[in-house]
Amino acid sequence: MTEERSSKKKKRKNEEENDSPDILMVQKLFLNHFTDLGEKYIKGRLVDIGCGTKPYSKLLEDLVTDHVGVDHTDTIHDKSNIDIFATAYDIPVENESFDSAICTCVLEHLEEPEQAIRECYRILKPGGYAIYHTPFIWHLHEEPRDFYRFSQYGLKYLFEKAGFEVVEIRPQCGFIVTFTQLHLYLVKGKFNRGLIKWLGIFKLYNYICQKLALFFNKYDHSQQYTCEYITVVRK
Repeated sequence: MTEERSSKKKKRKNEEENDSPDILMVQKLFLNHFTDLGEKYIKGRLVDIGCGTKPYSKLLEDLVTDHVGVDHTDTIHDKSNIDIFATAYDIPVENESFDSAICTCVLEHLEEPEQAIRECYRILKPGGYAIYHTPFIWHLHEEPRDFYRFSQYGLKYLFEKAGFEVVEIRPQCGFIVTFTQLHLYLVKGKFNRGLIKWLGIFKLYNYICQKLALFFNKYDHSQQYTCEYITVVRK
């Protein structure tokens, strides 16, 4: 019973974290980049590896003819948008089945990321593009299934080893946004309780911090401190 309660507690923590307002700033920056890259590279039949709730389906619907979501049966997310229940290592479709692929915030949760990248290569058509979104400086999340962080050099190595041509590895932000994101998670975990939570003090603090960080990010060129990378590769 102790293990079961611990498992449920971790699941609740992960669900709350995924819905946390602390990452809206990071999500906004990602969507700006993702929209730009999606318009350039996403088309035809799309596979969404580790799709979760398919949060980008509306964004991509005018670019693709079919959006096929793949995720495993033990996902912590709502399963209603999953089209194929499978792992990223073994997707039950024929070779060269898709024109495009996306895989967002998934590789860090896989024990064998290279194997998953090779599977994506297998199911993409020649000339097809894939967009990956991976963390570089980020706290532990969705524990205990959190295994890796990826630098731009590690990403280049992994994708080229699997046979892909690396088109672009784009840092998502600079130091200010990364620091603010880590800071807000720390402050929320340590201090957002009791009277502070009841009065909504953290919500106000959170809002002000994110607005300031987004503003100063326009002038922040310290992208070696990015929290995440967006990688575009071509088969």
